[in-house]
Amino acid sequence: MKFISEDIIDAITEEIGGSETSFKQTVMELRKEQPAVTAYIFSENFDLFTQSEKEYLLFLVLVIFKSIKKEVGHLEEVSEKKLGKNEEVNWQILGAVTAKIFRERVDIFFKNYFQEDLLAFVEDSLVEEEEELVTKVGREPMFVALKSIIDSWCDNEEL
Repeated sequence: MKFISEDIIDAITEEIGGSETSFKQTVMELRKEQPAVTAYIFSENFDLFTQSEKEYLLFLVLVIFKSIKKEVGHLEEVSEKKLGKNEEVNWQILGAVTAKIFRERVDIFFKNYFQEDLLAFVEDSLVEEEEELVTKVGREPMFVALKSIIDSWCDNEEL
């Protein structure tokens, strides 16, 4: 998997965030090409999220999806099993962290992580400055969900 740079992520964020047509087109691509990811982000797992958080989660997934596709061209379809396994592993890792501050809690995920810019995009999108979009309660579940999706798309090992 190629490295997805901050420049690509920023350009895609502007494209999707600045155009309702681009947003809708990317939603349709995601639904068609990644049904397991689409089902996951619209599942009851996220029923506790506010409506704003659900919309923001979708936006962030679209940016990640389109950024990876721009760099690699075709993205293999992720299975529900692979996504679930990645989520389970990420919750186990986070569960072992004793830090209380969000940025310190997620530091562990950056060690030797190949897609550091994608992960930094997720972290930066969930910090206090975005408090009107993401509650403190929703921050960690959203981080784990997005990290699990990135892991599923960027790991070529099939589960």
